[in-house]
Amino acid sequence: MSKMNSASNRSDRQKIWSQSLSACEDRLKEPPGIIVEGKLSRMVGLTLEAVGCHAAIGARCLVDSNDSLPIEAEVVGFANERLFLMPTGSIQGLRPNARVIPTERVYEAPVGHELLGRVLDGAGRPLDGKGALNTSQTLPLTGRQINPLSRQPIEQPLDVGVRSINSLLTIGRGQRMGLFAGSGVGKSVLLGMMTKFTSADVIVVGLIGERGREVKEFINRILGEVGMSRSVVVAVPADYTPVMRMHGAAMATTIAEYFRDQGQHVLLLMDSLTRYAQAQREIALAIGEPPATKGFPPSVFARLPQLVERAGNGDKDGGSITAIYTILTEGGDVTQDPIADAARAILDGHIVLSRDLAEAGQYPAIDIESSISRTMNEIVSEEQLQLAQRCRLINSIYRQNEDLISVGAYTVGTDARIDEAINFYPTLQRFLKQEMNTAMNWKTSVDGLQAMFTEHDSRQQQTLASNMNTDMVSHVQT
Repeated sequence: MSKMNSASNRSDRQKIWSQSLSACEDRLKEPPGIIVEGKLSRMVGLTLEAVGCHAAIGARCLVDSNDSLPIEAEVVGFANERLFLMPTGSIQGLRPNARVIPTERVYEAPVGHELLGRVLDGAGRPLDGKGALNTSQTLPLTGRQINPLSRQPIEQPLDVGVRSINSLLTIGRGQRMGLFAGSGVGKSVLLGMMTKFTSADVIVVGLIGERGREVKEFINRILGEVGMSRSVVVAVPADYTPVMRMHGAAMATTIAEYFRDQGQHVLLLMDSLTRYAQAQREIALAIGEPPATKGFPPSVFARLPQLVERAGNGDKDGGSITAIYTILTEGGDVTQDPIADAARAILDGHIVLSRDLAEAGQYPAIDIESSISRTMNEIVSEEQLQLAQRCRLINSIYRQNEDLISVGAYTVGTDARIDEAINFYPTLQRFLKQEMNTAMNWKTSVDGLQAMFTEHDSRQQQTLASNMNTDMVSHVQT
């Protein structure tokens, strides 16, 4: 009996050993990665230097602090055995020789239809107090490149609800436009009008580097409940770290890409591209990159097209992202700002807001003479294109001779073109003005442009006929 029990025990032990060996063999086939921890060796400003560990550019790392939760940081550069890290949050509690733990993960954005009506920060955390986002899918912030030959062409106009843009600067579905403006000229109000009135399925708003007060005002007063119902807002105010500000721009773009890949038409509003460039400048200068143009290092001008090119039309079965990027200009001069100059080269057009027009009471203060839509020629009728060009010409003639006209130095009848501009300019000003709560759809805008010139030409003919009759009567009397 004892011999039988002993044989049974040996058999059981052999089975256990066999199972243990099989489990070991399975683990050897896919061995777990070895995480080598480093230590914090130096900190200058917001730049952290770590030694003793390796991680890829863009990887997430955890840095121990005196607090209960570690501090997250992103790898932004390296030199020899040193890693350069930038924290994504507060650095309170960091100490020398703190442990630096690479996570072998990259930063991701939560995506899904659950985001509609929500406000989140650059880390994907909700800011609106409405609870968790409850999204089940994430996408990396780096996005994916689209073969330029597989993109669908821009063929349809997009109704943005603003009369002057619809008629004179028509935007195509999938176009990337720049909104150039200084401070206090109605930039946020115009963005709010586009958000509420544009015929898009989903609207993604990225508020990057703005003041915290302006973020709340934009959401509550300008966007409102109607605009928020189909919108996703990514807000990263100016007091966030430069890495988090860049993450906010990338997260807004990633969310827009998700909805585009679902076949929907997305309007992406980013305020502002300048703050994004300034955040990259802070990071690049901190890790030792030399400045190039007005303090901006070369990496800034490489980052801008990488972000902008992610917008646009998708492939045959995809939707579209129509993007509006605001660019802050120094003193309102577009030509003197390196970011504005670089943005004009990579965008499909630009809308310039004029401080002079804003001070004169014209809202939206769009300078149609300095603005252009590079896709308008392909998406509007020949008649509308000719009327828009005629409108630009008349406006340009009046602006060039405005000083002479205002001081009374110009004599009526000297130049027929200037006479026409003087008669037409008040009508044009009324056409360009629009209340912020009044929507003007695309058809109404184009019909209004045609009606404006029809009425103007009719008055011109009546005036000409009246002058001819007066001349004939004078001749007969003579």
